[in-house]
Amino acid sequence: MTHGSVFRVFDEDFATAKGGSLPGLSGHDDHLLDAYSQAVIGAAEKVSPAVVFIDALHRLKGRRQADPRFPREARGSGSGFIFTPDGFILTNSHVVHGASQIEVVLSDGPRVIADLVGDDPDTDLAVVRIDAPNVAAAPLGDSNAIRVGQLAIAVGNPYGFQCTVTAGVVSALGRSLRSTSGRLIDSVIQTDAALNPGNSGGPLVNSRGDVIGVNTAVILPAQGICFAIGINTAKFVAGRLIKDGKIRRGFIGVSGQNVPLPRRLVLAHSLPAETGIQVVAVEPNSAAERAGVREGDVIVAYGAHPTAGIDDLHRLLVEEQVGVRAPMTIVRRAEKRVLDIVPEESPTRG
Repeated sequence: MTHGSVFRVFDEDFATAKGGSLPGLSGHDDHLLDAYSQAVIGAAEKVSPAVVFIDALHRLKGRRQADPRFPREARGSGSGFIFTPDGFILTNSHVVHGASQIEVVLSDGPRVIADLVGDDPDTDLAVVRIDAPNVAAAPLGDSNAIRVGQLAIAVGNPYGFQCTVTAGVVSALGRSLRSTSGRLIDSVIQTDAALNPGNSGGPLVNSRGDVIGVNTAVILPAQGICFAIGINTAKFVAGRLIKDGKIRRGFIGVSGQNVPLPRRLVLAHSLPAETGIQVVAVEPNSAAERAGVREGDVIVAYGAHPTAGIDDLHRLLVEEQVGVRAPMTIVRRAEKRVLDIVPEESPTRG
């Protein structure tokens, strides 16, 4: 490249910054860039009035609470968004779980006390409510209708900077994410819209400003790998939390680990998978103990469904299975057995 061409490039960049257009850019390209900006602006303006800052106070427990060298309380913060005109707010469970006091700062400034309606660590979702009628509510979209590559806009309060807007695309669909409870959260959206601490619980929206996900996690130190829980999952969980304050799931009372099965065992018993769940411990007085499950057993099926790993079993132990007798297939010392088991309701986590 000659010196003249270098100066010409600099001149073109300056002209672009000043509002001109490059000789190589068509009017159509300019229009596309303007349309992108307008889409982000429109979506942000539509959803931002519903986005809130959440300040949660946690009282420390155990030895640290009794130690005078440490404070007895700790604060955590995150984001959320109002999704009904009567003040129901969606956020992440890890933002408000176990909080002794929750305060919400609205987009137009007021700070109000919020009540915890319910939270579900298994999906990292929670609902809180404020006494503020006729507040702006974010419209909820359909996470089953989104496509990889479409525009994704995140609004939240990273590091306390209120109503920060970032934009990117939907990078992938159908991801799974491990919750703090150990269960997998399915149908998670991956996006490269920048998320930081404090974005947790805020909305991920499409170009129309409809919420398609609840921002929940980033992978550090990776750049541009962020995750949101699909809004269809959030709708279901929020409905149950508003109705019952919790989500009911089946619980059988075993701890286990995924293990490979010997090939000869798979062939001998026509097992549906080459891996299973080896029982490491059985809780006393649990459904598993009453069914006759022992340490060392390998669970290979629940009902008519194979259980190649712990996550398969978790997916099967839904609310509808609580109190319902089902056959559970195990392998014990190379012998296949079928035990009848009646799942209980999963205990509440403190």
